[in-house]
Amino acid sequence: MPSADSGTEDTLDLKLPAEVLALLDPPLTAGDSTDLLGGVAGWPAAATPAGSFRLVPVDTSRDLALVTAWMNDPAVAQFWELAGGQHVTEAHVRAQSDGDGRSVPCLGVLDGTPMSYWEIYRADLDPLARFYPARPHDTGIHLLLGRVADRGRGLGGTLLRAVSDLVLDQRPCCRRVVAEPDLRNTPSVAAFLTAGFRFGAEVDLPGKRAALMVRDRALRDRIR
Repeated sequence: MPSADSGTEDTLDLKLPAEVLALLDPPLTAGDSTDLLGGVAGWPAAATPAGSFRLVPVDTSRDLALVTAWMNDPAVAQFWELAGGQHVTEAHVRAQSDGDGRSVPCLGVLDGTPMSYWEIYRADLDPLARFYPARPHDTGIHLLLGRVADRGRGLGGTLLRAVSDLVLDQRPCCRRVVAEPDLRNTPSVAAFLTAGFRFGAEVDLPGKRAALMVRDRALRDRIR
């Protein structure tokens, strides 16, 4: 399992029985892959200081080579642990895109250029929920900036704020956006703080010690 920004394999091993699906708001039927996250593919573009930004679900036939190249960057591989051939990346992405919709892998497209990889996931339905006091509809974010030129200049914080705003705007039932970057990944932790997240706790997860980062809907306009 990627030690920094995933947990997808474990997530998708958790099958939701029909009685659990019926309790969700709105209720789902088995095989419905849209409403667990509210149809990420239909979310609008966000205007940011860096340009127009949109989340586009990964299409492996189109995007696999690009995402694989990013995963093999040593700075990324240190935390994601997905270095290797395209089959490694494909297995990781397909585990989500072929699943029940609780995790959606996306390209981050800035002014028409793919430049980052994202995973938007239901944290309350993820194994992460075993390690913190999860609330219904908590939504998680994983992020990597693919282009070296985009790192170290504050872009991560800008985009994290934009994406967490999208989550809160498009998912009215979600009261918190969460993340769990590796504590060693200080640029990532700093980006979340810049984006209006607060540090919640240190959490021991399988394979890493993480910083639980939380952006509360109630504090959305107060933490800048």
